[in-house]
Amino acid sequence: MAGRDYYEILGISRSATKAQIKSAYRKLARKYHPDVNKSPGTTEKFKEATAAYEVLSDPSKRPLYDQFGHAGLTGQGQTAPGAGAYGRSPGGFAVNINDIFGGGSSGFVGMSLDDILNALRGRSRRSRRPRAAVPRGRDMEYEITLDFLQAINGATTTVRIAQDGRGKSARVETIEVKIPPGVQDAQRIRLRGKGQASPGGSGDLYIITRIRKHPYFRRKGNDIYVDLPISITEAALGTKVDLPTIDGMTTVTIPPGTSSSRKLRLKGKGTVGPRGGARGDQYVIIKIVAPQKLSGPHMELLRKLQNIDKSDPRAGLPWK
Repeated sequence: MAGRDYYEILGISRSATKAQIKSAYRKLARKYHPDVNKSPGTTEKFKEATAAYEVLSDPSKRPLYDQFGHAGLTGQGQTAPGAGAYGRSPGGFAVNINDIFGGGSSGFVGMSLDDILNALRGRSRRSRRPRAAVPRGRDMEYEITLDFLQAINGATTTVRIAQDGRGKSARVETIEVKIPPGVQDAQRIRLRGKGQASPGGSGDLYIITRIRKHPYFRRKGNDIYVDLPISITEAALGTKVDLPTIDGMTTVTIPPGTSSSRKLRLKGKGTVGPRGGARGDQYVIIKIVAPQKLSGPHMELLRKLQNIDKSDPRAGLPWK
């Protein structure tokens, strides 16, 4: 490693600025640091890049390296006769080689990648011991109940949170909560910094949604389902029926010969998801309802139909 040019290691020119040196090292640290790359030989490449950066980023070391090369980093080749431990820098002032290089150890070797990147951003890396942290306020949960269509369309509501104290002494905060369209039951909505207050930082408030059942709509994912009762004659002959969607009433066409439990799809009539995106569909589930009371003429007509219709609705069943 000592014999390889530091500028070549970082992939920069000899006229590179301090910012260019830092940028080149940051890229190599992200590529070769042991935290992210376990391939054989990468640790040595990381140490090599770190050594190059430690020298070229230091305004005292770089001129000596530029003038004397690697020999300057070992105290050889730069001292004048009789100078002892003190030599002459390129600017002519006396320097102690041991003071400048401190034995040649790198401050970045052994640090985590995050610590290195923080140091390169200008954050202190003098001490890796964690500071005694002031406890952060605790997170809080609050359940709200929404109507089905509020959950579909979104809503704005307010909640009252007791931040500290108990009973009448509690400090109550009123918080406005925006419910995004498409939320689902038991979904957690995070409000940053709205939890318990503390000098170490407030916790978060989690709104948990509870959704009431609708009289006739059902939701599966982003799709909406609704049952549509029709008569035997409507199923046989076909018809047009008005029915609700989450956008309002619409007219659906029932094709002739429709069977019970058939699903009719209304494309794009569903809901969006909690993170947006395309809407789902609405599915109309056909429910054929037989008449409960039949008069004599009705019975006679049905018997005539039975004699005419020779189709077998159970044809193809595995037990036939």
